[in-house]
Amino acid sequence: MRRLRVSLAQINSTVGDLEGNATKIIERIREAESLGSDLVAFPELALTGYPPEDLVLRRGFVESNLETLDRVCESTRGLHVTPIVGFVDYAHDIFNSAAVIHDGTLAGAYHKQYLPNYGVFDEARYFRPGEGVQLFDIAGARVGVTICEDIWYSSGPMQDQCLAGAEVVVNINGSPFHAGKSLQREQMLATRAADNAVLTLYCNLVGGQDHLIFDGGSTVYGPGGDLIARAPLFREHLLTVDLDVEEVRQTRLHDPRLRRLPQTEADLEAVSSEVAINRGPLIEPELSEMLPNDEQVYEALVLGTRDYVHKTGFSDVVIALSGGIDSTLTAVVAVDALGAEHVRGVSMPSRYSSEGSVADARALADNLGVAMDVLPIEEPYQSYLDTLAPLFEGLPQDVTEENLQARIRGVLMMAISNKTGALVLTTSNKSESATGYTTLYGDMTGGLAVIQDVPKLLVYRLSELVNERAGREVIPVSVLTKPPSAELRPDQFDEQSLMPYERLDPILEAFVEEDRSLDEIVAAGFEESDVKRVMSLVTGAEYKRRQAAPGLKITPRAFGRDRRFPIANRYRGF
Repeated sequence: MRRLRVSLAQINSTVGDLEGNATKIIERIREAESLGSDLVAFPELALTGYPPEDLVLRRGFVESNLETLDRVCESTRGLHVTPIVGFVDYAHDIFNSAAVIHDGTLAGAYHKQYLPNYGVFDEARYFRPGEGVQLFDIAGARVGVTICEDIWYSSGPMQDQCLAGAEVVVNINGSPFHAGKSLQREQMLATRAADNAVLTLYCNLVGGQDHLIFDGGSTVYGPGGDLIARAPLFREHLLTVDLDVEEVRQTRLHDPRLRRLPQTEADLEAVSSEVAINRGPLIEPELSEMLPNDEQVYEALVLGTRDYVHKTGFSDVVIALSGGIDSTLTAVVAVDALGAEHVRGVSMPSRYSSEGSVADARALADNLGVAMDVLPIEEPYQSYLDTLAPLFEGLPQDVTEENLQARIRGVLMMAISNKTGALVLTTSNKSESATGYTTLYGDMTGGLAVIQDVPKLLVYRLSELVNERAGREVIPVSVLTKPPSAELRPDQFDEQSLMPYERLDPILEAFVEEDRSLDEIVAAGFEESDVKRVMSLVTGAEYKRRQAAPGLKITPRAFGRDRRFPIANRYRGF
């Protein structure tokens, strides 16, 4: 048995924190060395943080990243383990790269060949694609290195490396989370491993970066496509496993598919032919649990909130607690992310607020153990009405008076933020953001929109999940059962302004996430008038969303970087 011990270090990098990221990388290298690992892989652009965006257009940043890589290389002097580290390389142009390091030197660098330029990705804007086939001899095993998108293509760099004799392929990633992606990703990786009869190591980033959330879940697959090991989701971890390299040769003898393709020539870099000594018995493969989709979404929101707050330099947050389901879920996520002592609630009742909603906000604050202030807005609201009375004389009341209340609340929340240094978390969900059922400079005011990509029906499911996980009534049952309402006018309910969410959310999913046409959505069983109305609301609210706080991405197509539509746009399609 030719045994190769490998470690996958799914770390939480911070964009631009070169020294901090390097320190974290070096710590994991030493840990892998202490375990007797032959190689340790780190995520895509682990040194710079991912995605670094326009930072890579600054020459000083690229040079500093290279200088910091030198520090990482120097830290490996005298060590057996071979680290594979994501960084930005420069060779007449910049490349998204993986450094292969051994004993204080840079043994080689792989340049990413397939640069994604869709959805949230803009890599063709920044990097030149790599080319060629190269392999690395690590502890007697022929190892290919790929980066993220490279492995999603069946006839891409991975296949070329295997045709050149790769026995192990390491794929380092910055693969963002959305609901359902982990299963899709694992199915793809199992297929690649089986089709190429190769040991496949998938190392993914973990943590939040602006609107993106990276879920980790690093995995190892055998040459038959069998899952050997899986790291936990949503937390840093060093996954270490022993692999039988001889199994690759045996599998290929029984699988003729690669024989039908021409062999590929590769540059072979000799890194280290020695295997680790005195590393002890075989390590039992770790197989962490794959969480159900809704639990993954909840954990993603917690991680994304924690990292956004901390990585932007805040410690505390403040949330407007209305007693409704959206602000309730936002507060629960914030407490799980930051701790109750770092969360402050503010209740701002108006003349239209029900006693039940104020009581629900108080009950939630008590259940969570967070401080809550009560700031009635009746006096400032009346003052605004009096000030505007001469201009509004003879005009009927409409949404203007409703929005005034929301904007007063927005002013108060930002005043608290300015005075205390706490970040305002906004509370609108995806159903509201999509249809414009939000108030610009009102409830949209803040620094992070925690549930902006969470449809209303999912908000309810996540809220029910909170109580199930806690085994107690964290979220008051009355919050879960009362009809949703903005409470900005007498007897107001969401369904009056929109439609039942059971109808609205599926239409939004078809139109926003799947780009379905009017005819296609109607053919799926929805009323044409409903579909036209939803399409009109979504299209007309684009200008609002451009001014919204960043929102955490948890669906395949979030507003913002995922879905980009012009504001001045006369095409409707309905």
